[in-house]
Amino acid sequence: MGLELYLDLLSQPCRAVYIFARCNNIPFEFKRVELMKGQHRTEEFKKVNMLMKVPALRDGSFTLAESVAILMYLARKFKTPDHWYPSDLQKQARVDEYLSWQQAHIRGKGSKLFLSKVLIPLLAGQPLPPEKVESATEELNVVLNQFEEKFLQGKPFIVGNDISLADLVALVELMQPVASGYDLFEERPQLAEWRRRVEEAVGKQLFQEAHEEILNAKNVTADKIAPELREHFKQQLLKQVN
Repeated sequence: MGLELYLDLLSQPCRAVYIFARCNNIPFEFKRVELMKGQHRTEEFKKVNMLMKVPALRDGSFTLAESVAILMYLARKFKTPDHWYPSDLQKQARVDEYLSWQQAHIRGKGSKLFLSKVLIPLLAGQPLPPEKVESATEELNVVLNQFEEKFLQGKPFIVGNDISLADLVALVELMQPVASGYDLFEERPQLAEWRRRVEEAVGKQLFQEAHEEILNAKNVTADKIAPELREHFKQQLLKQVN
């Protein structure tokens, strides 16, 4: 049995794993797990990841959860170019620093805006009050300022002159609010240039392919979500924006 990656490209971490594997020519079998159909909650998938989350990896009898752990496993096993996860101690620490920070900040605030503008209105049948959307937008802009000032600082990439796992993880997360209709790059030239460099580094065609589904997310209708999951998702998502 070869390497299997369990993914749904609506998910930011799944897109990071998919793009990383593809642009590094890592051979894998794509096992699609459709979150909106509840396929992550099946007994079959629990055998791969009892946490019932994607992405997940199976490599022979070895299974692994959590996107950052999966990315590092792939980088080490397949000996990808050093710039992805540098052997230099301080450069590696800069990647670790960003990956540690981003979960509650870029991921947290970007996801919140996407939920506010797309998923919750889809499930509730009506938009959230404008002040909640505005609040989520303001929260995202605070962390975008921090990202530019602390992590980019005018450099081509987060760790200097070369792309790393930090850049890839950052950009797929920022595409989530873009998919909600909020063009966060429009008035941020430093961020827009960084995005262009990251896309070129991984391949624009691959990047676009990985994001095709999420960029059409606003066209999804509620009937695409498994009926038994709609109310569960609605309640869970409302908790995240209240």
